[in-house]
Amino acid sequence: MVPCERARAVLDGDLDRRLRAALEEDVGPGDVTTDSLVPPDARARASLIARAPGVVAGLGAFARVFELLDPKVEVQLFVDDGARVAPATVVAELTGPARALLVGERTALNLVQRLSGIATLTARFVEACAATGSRTRVLDTRKTTPGWRALEKHAVRCGGGENHRFGLFDEAMIKNNHVDLGRREMNALVGALRTRHPDLRITAEARDEREALGAIAGGADVVLLDNFAPEVLAALCPKLRAAARGRARPLELEASGGVTLANVARFAASGVDRISIGALTHSAPALDLSLRLEAAAP
Repeated sequence: MVPCERARAVLDGDLDRRLRAALEEDVGPGDVTTDSLVPPDARARASLIARAPGVVAGLGAFARVFELLDPKVEVQLFVDDGARVAPATVVAELTGPARALLVGERTALNLVQRLSGIATLTARFVEACAATGSRTRVLDTRKTTPGWRALEKHAVRCGGGENHRFGLFDEAMIKNNHVDLGRREMNALVGALRTRHPDLRITAEARDEREALGAIAGGADVVLLDNFAPEVLAALCPKLRAAARGRARPLELEASGGVTLANVARFAASGVDRISIGALTHSAPALDLSLRLEAAAP
């Protein structure tokens, strides 16, 4: 199962359980303020409004929070995930029991702001790469919030990025520690993996040219060039592609480490096929969205 399919399976089959856990964390035995001050029959209207430009993601999870609290809540979404919004854009409207809107407000906002922030940052990296005229793709990593990986990887795709492996099970990745602890050369490690898992995609992380060539010789699908300067990559990529000529399996070259918005264009112009960026999910600032509530007629 490829990463995007795994993420979709989690979102389709397990989202409610995850959202209920998030609500339980916040609500506990009950919202003491709302339960004490707001009548059970009070109704309200809420508007989700963008206060900054960005790319929206996570609207399905946002809406589902309120539906789980009270099925009488009606949600109207005015844009889809992946849409670009300007400040003052009304993204969604909700109408229903006031207590449900108040109780779910923070959990729902936390989700949609976090996911929209990831989508927005991803889009900025994708745009910076495209501006160079290259076809270099932007990928995420496993540096995600525990329990929310599927949602965060979905947000990356909303921003125009691609998903790396979903977890430890769906793609093999030989990292520096595997090389050091495996006590074999890179080509032998890749070969051993290929023998045991002939159809599995294998990425090998290389610290230098020797390891990169060993990964190619062993049959890796992707050689991840970790912490190489763009100028070094530009000189190395043609050598690695020459070494891969005649192989039955195509080769992709990936850059990672030290990539920022200020330098990603240089990485994209170096000749790599893809760039993986942990910051997409571990350091994305939340998109500024607000939920404005007002009383509604009974």
